[in-house]
Amino acid sequence: MTLDTLDARLGAVLSFIRAEVHADIGADHARLPVALIRSGRARRCVAVELNPGPLAQARRNVAGAGLGAQIEVREGDGFAPLRPGEVDSASLCGMGAATIRGVLERAGAALPPRLVLQPNDSPEPLRRWAQARGYHLRAETLAAGHWLYPVLALERAEGTDPAYAALPRAAALRYGPLLLRAGDAELREQVKADLRRLTPHAAPGRPAERELATAQEAWTRLEGGA
Repeated sequence: MTLDTLDARLGAVLSFIRAEVHADIGADHARLPVALIRSGRARRCVAVELNPGPLAQARRNVAGAGLGAQIEVREGDGFAPLRPGEVDSASLCGMGAATIRGVLERAGAALPPRLVLQPNDSPEPLRRWAQARGYHLRAETLAAGHWLYPVLALERAEGTDPAYAALPRAAALRYGPLLLRAGDAELREQVKADLRRLTPHAAPGRPAERELATAQEAWTRLEGGA
């Protein structure tokens, strides 16, 4: 992947971002901020990276792209380099859901009203965090790659998130309420794979029994059930 191209995973993240000032947390080589500016989806970006190697490469990439006036690369951990209210949107990509949740929980007043999250594993911990912290799910997708990468777009809002209304809670948290409602093709394959994997191991009282029940609820919804 070159600086001028994004893979399907980062392309899906980019498609969910539209901001005046966007922060990419754990920006690696700053490919996403460069693409956001070049595509006009952000006016200005802050790329935050902690690790020295990627940090140096991010600075070279931004300079090489001629975007130093629009992208500021900052060294730091999570949201620590950002001032409260400085950005109106942020992305966290390519980390485990527990790691992303930890970064969000430490963000404090720097946490912006809009977030795009791309965990490398189950997004359920992030869905639970969003519900507890007053963020509503506005969009979600599964992006192709080494496996299916979940991408969630969240926005701070009042009240109960309507995305989860009239859906079985466990299935919606596990598989995604908007994907369940849409009958997403990739999600159907994921649920079928879970049913095949869990069925032989779902003895009474085992965790697999609860997981299988959740997969069965999701499949019923995908098949048009109530």
